[in-house]
Amino acid sequence: MAAKLTEAEINEHLASVRGWALVGGMLTRTFILRDFTAALTFVGAVGHLAEAAGHHPDITINYNRVTLALTTHDSGGITEKDFALAAQISALP
Repeated sequence: MAAKLTEAEINEHLASVRGWALVGGMLTRTFILRDFTAALTFVGAVGHLAEAAGHHPDITINYNRVTLALTTHDSGGITEKDFALAAQISALP
C-alpha cells in the first residue's frame, strides 16, 4: 500500500503537475477538448495509462469537458501514485 502524503507534501507536489488542484480530498483537473469525440479519445488514452499503472481515476464527461479525480482509496488519501498518474495524463493532450 502506498503511503498517504501529508498536506505539506501534497502542496509541494502540486507544483509539478500544472493545472491539477486538491478538491474535496482528491487531485482533480478538468480538460477541455475540441469536441465530444476528442473527449472520448482522451478518456480512452487515460484508460490505457490507468490500466498500466493499476490506478484508476474517477472520470466525468460533459460533452467536450473531461474531469478527472485521483485518490488512493486503500491509503485513504493522496499518494505518490496519484501524482505519477497525473503527470502521465497531463502529457497526453
